[in-house]
Amino acid sequence: MTWRSPLALVRDALQGQRAREKELRSLVSNLPYEGQEKGKQPNRFFSSNSIKTTKYSPLFFIPMNLYEQFHRLANVYFVGLAILNFIPVVNAFQPEVALIPICVILSLTALKDAWEDFRRYQSDRKVNNTPCFVYSRMEKQFVERRWKDARVGDFVKVVCNEIVPADLLLLHSSDPNGVCYIETANLDGETNLKQRTVANGLCTSDCGFEPENFNCKVVCEKPNNNLNHFKCYLEKPNEEKVGAGIESLLLRGCTVRNTNHAVGFVVYAGHETKSMLNNNGSRYKRSKLERKLNIDVFFCVILLFTMCLIGALGHFLWLESLPGVPPYLVPDSSGHLDSPGLTSFYMFFTMIILLQILIPIALYVSIELVKIGQIFFITNDLDLYDEETDSRMQCRALNITEDLGQIEYIFSDKTGTLTENKMVFRRCSVMGTEFPHKENDGKLVQQIKRAESSSRRGGGRKIHPYLDFFLALTICNTVMVSMATAKRERVTNISGIHGILLALLTFSQAHVSPRSSQTNNPLETFSNLIKKASLFCQRKPKRNRTRSEDPAVGSAKMESAADTNGVQTCSLHPLSQRDRPAAASQSLHYEAQSPDEAALVHAARAYGFILLARTPDTVSVRLPSGQVLDFEVLDTLTFDCTRKRMSVLVRHPVTRECVLYTKGADYAIMELGTGGASPPSAGNQKDVAAVTQHHLDCYAKEGLRTLCVAKKVVSEDVYRSWLVDRKRAQASMDNREQLIMETSVQLETDLTLLGATGIEDRLQESVPETTVALREAGIHVWVLTGDKPETAVNIGYACRLLEEEDLLTCTSILDCTLEEVRRYEEDPCNVDTTQNIALVIDGNTVSMALSPDLQDRFVDLAKRCRTVLCCRVTPLQKSEVVKLIREKLKVMTLAVGDGANDVNMIQAADVGIGISGQEGMQAVMASDFAISRFKHLRKLLLVHGHWCYTRLANMIIYFFYKNVAYVNLLFWYQFFCGFTGTAMIDYWLMIFFNLFFTSVPPIMFGIFDKDVSAEVLMGVPELYRMGQGKGEYNFLSFWISILDAFYQSLVCFFIPYLAYQDSDVDMFTFGTPMNTVALFTILLHLSIEIKSWTLVHWITMLGSVGLYFIVTLAYNATCITCNPPSNPYWILQSQMADPMFYLICTISTVAALLPRYMFHVLKNSISPSPLLQGRLLDRRDPDTKALRIQEWRGFRGGGEQVKRYRLSPPPSPTLDTPVDYVPEFDLTGDDFSLNVITHQSTVHT
Repeated sequence: MTWRSPLALVRDALQGQRAREKELRSLVSNLPYEGQEKGKQPNRFFSSNSIKTTKYSPLFFIPMNLYEQFHRLANVYFVGLAILNFIPVVNAFQPEVALIPICVILSLTALKDAWEDFRRYQSDRKVNNTPCFVYSRMEKQFVERRWKDARVGDFVKVVCNEIVPADLLLLHSSDPNGVCYIETANLDGETNLKQRTVANGLCTSDCGFEPENFNCKVVCEKPNNNLNHFKCYLEKPNEEKVGAGIESLLLRGCTVRNTNHAVGFVVYAGHETKSMLNNNGSRYKRSKLERKLNIDVFFCVILLFTMCLIGALGHFLWLESLPGVPPYLVPDSSGHLDSPGLTSFYMFFTMIILLQILIPIALYVSIELVKIGQIFFITNDLDLYDEETDSRMQCRALNITEDLGQIEYIFSDKTGTLTENKMVFRRCSVMGTEFPHKENDGKLVQQIKRAESSSRRGGGRKIHPYLDFFLALTICNTVMVSMATAKRERVTNISGIHGILLALLTFSQAHVSPRSSQTNNPLETFSNLIKKASLFCQRKPKRNRTRSEDPAVGSAKMESAADTNGVQTCSLHPLSQRDRPAAASQSLHYEAQSPDEAALVHAARAYGFILLARTPDTVSVRLPSGQVLDFEVLDTLTFDCTRKRMSVLVRHPVTRECVLYTKGADYAIMELGTGGASPPSAGNQKDVAAVTQHHLDCYAKEGLRTLCVAKKVVSEDVYRSWLVDRKRAQASMDNREQLIMETSVQLETDLTLLGATGIEDRLQESVPETTVALREAGIHVWVLTGDKPETAVNIGYACRLLEEEDLLTCTSILDCTLEEVRRYEEDPCNVDTTQNIALVIDGNTVSMALSPDLQDRFVDLAKRCRTVLCCRVTPLQKSEVVKLIREKLKVMTLAVGDGANDVNMIQAADVGIGISGQEGMQAVMASDFAISRFKHLRKLLLVHGHWCYTRLANMIIYFFYKNVAYVNLLFWYQFFCGFTGTAMIDYWLMIFFNLFFTSVPPIMFGIFDKDVSAEVLMGVPELYRMGQGKGEYNFLSFWISILDAFYQSLVCFFIPYLAYQDSDVDMFTFGTPMNTVALFTILLHLSIEIKSWTLVHWITMLGSVGLYFIVTLAYNATCITCNPPSNPYWILQSQMADPMFYLICTISTVAALLPRYMFHVLKNSISPSPLLQGRLLDRRDPDTKALRIQEWRGFRGGGEQVKRYRLSPPPSPTLDTPVDYVPEFDLTGDDFSLNVITHQSTVHT
């Protein structure tokens, strides 16, 4: 290594910082510079691929860890007092003794941090030393290196089942079509394969890829944490720019699947990769209880300073009252004695040191331990485990468990949250004719046959709209196709005959094309036999989100096989076997990122339009007649939340026309259409659009998800002109997404309407019961969805958010609706009734209601509603609604969703819950808690939420009581010792009292106590209301416990004082009974608060008492001059031989606890709380308990039997079936319209 001057190092550092901060980076290959020193490397300024996630280094661990711990003000406070105790004029006791508590706390925390950091170090070392293949110009091949050796500008080769070591721009793939399949489970939890393609215009597998021949400059954006976007272009030597995006980027941490090998160019390495930029560690939120705790700690500080001021003032008055200078006031070496005022000033700080335990030093550590215990029990609850997905409850935010017990508003997504997100194709409308899928007796199949015959008679130059409709369903998607025998490749140890069989199977897959699957050749037959034989060596499958069931036909037969990782493969037999080709298509299966797309592809397949293969450039489709069409894919206009649609531009193999197939939301397609094509039987095309709209409205009223399908024939001149703009947009680095969207909108005009589809999304299990229970628990449930209002209302009825009752629709302005609701409340006829008002509002209205001048009125209306359905809302609007309610009403909010469009809402709420459903894991990754079913929300809130809140609230109150009661013993003694800061209890025993003798029981109380059983909490949801609002831990309960602590401390002090008055006992003989009485009183006080005794409670209680006597007896027996000049020798031994000791302990303890005990007795006898009634129910036998719970719910107004609701069956093909319980909505135009559902229910008195 050559020596470099410090100036050169500083210059390089500044250049590197400027290079890393540039918005665009220009990267070139490292190969021409291989072997040269680092200063000559072109990409030397960018991060290496070595990662370091540790926080500390061995040399600086202690100072850095102390710096981290001192961010907690409580630690600074206690360290400051310990240092203050070293000052002779203010010290209260031995300085070394004062350091013990804070040193114990800091040491335990440091050991925990050191262990966690050591585990991070081991993980970093393992990752950095993982082998990978990097191309070497000197050796003319890919050589094995370590991940940490890869650099920006290197060429890295990744083989099947290997993890990508850095962010790679894909330059070459072994796949003939330049495709590489990856699994992103390590990043977002999604197990479905994703497709990455080689950047346009680069090398293909036809001519082998040679890294040395790569002479392009790669220009990419500055690193960011967006996993779904990447902007880059490659500049060739002739200055031609080729755009590349996220579809050509292999992210670090992804796993290559079903691809032999791929070669990529390193664009980001190490800590600049997208996966590392997303690695932010655990989420941190401050719970409502913690915020209240900080306020009460502040009150304790004020109380401490007040007591210290009293002590300082009392010491001044005591000194002034002395007739002379007593002999125990020793002057300094010069004979000078401080004035009473200065001495009192010093005494203020001495009193702070003496009474410091008024601030609970162990409370924060105890809270963390209790939350760890609570999380353990939540995550291991079998009722929250989903066997189908093999997933359990996840706690991703470790410090807000108690917030689960205080929720007042729940904001829920619909699709995938309330529903299964398993789509079932039910109905379709084609050119104005409606066809029910389940009731179809071959009518649509016959219509398709006639359409094929018509197209053949026309020479194939004109495609019938019926064929176009199903071709659009087949082509316009991102569904991936593979053979059913092509199991996802994994790293396994294969040996013997099984390995040979799998090897033959892989060979057969590699040499059988999609078209050859039409014939029963021996190789395919043999491979199928091998597949069936290998099933005996495989384990039981787990559910896969994209292949769990065939969503097309309810009566379709599923044939499943599973690979070694639980991936299912399926084949579909349509309803009418005689109407489809005899070709063996069962060997195909589809892997879709969206359940909607999977349902549409399976539906098209059921009618004979079979998607055979998909590559970046072609799509192969088999028609019902058996003819195979290979469409050339010219471009794909992907879906986005602004356009609400996606399109595929293809060249038709028969007509050679450029055809744009589009599918999307009904309103997004209808506004772009010209009416439709004009086959002879279609009539006026405006009528087709009107009839289709009528069908869409009926589908929505039945709760079906609706999509429109359209097409457009694009002329060659228009396509060539558009392609220039498209390539310019794709190569742009500024506003690329906006430019690409504009080109998409430019082409998606004058569409020809083909038809519409209706897809059913079934409700999840136990959703109606869950929503009813949540409502009875006093929780307002809102649904924020992107669906039509009719669909949302139907789901609202099905899941019991809405009841089948009279509807009051107000289509005027917001003030009118609000005034009508107020008049309803003020009506004398409604004095003895409770209102159930449901508000239905669409996205345009939400946008207006969120404006600053209307927010207050909208909130005023919404808070009077039991349920609110917000329809056609965007992800941003969802988060804005949650923030508005949370901030305006000052309530605890919870948001639950399953998709990426719910992330904003989840992060905006006080508690975010993600559901690991069919739409990936983005919601789970952004959430505080993760569940697999909506029904789990019931027990999570009503049981675990209630327990977590009541346990922590009662434990915190008890901690404050315990510290105040004990420290007041020292405070009362100051009135009899001249406020000199003297303690009548040995300092070591004082420290051990809070650190060991009374620390474990409250922690066990916070982990194990159950005020009411889970069965009663689930059966009587109303008990959850006890934690809402101010809850049990409030201003009143805090100060009552403080006053009780003052009273008990007075009793514990003055009964021993009166017993030993005018006696000659020494100070420690007087203080030891007092310390013992305090122990018994504090522990028995906790025993009164414990609602359910367990073996753990008994062990900790008796163990604390036993530890106190063992330690004190041992200390008094061995410590003669441990704390000079005091002498605690044989104090407790002498006391235990005196009957007065036992009498004092008994009388003092009973007198101290009697008021609290009597208060509980009278309160529970005269006015028992609902929680007490719930505990009494637990003592009943099961039959009596169930009967009493039912009676209770009926008395409280929640006893209505919960009915099992299902979506209404589809109406007849003529759609004549009336739907009289769904309101008609007028949500078109710019009218500010609200739909209000009101209901009166009599309150039982």
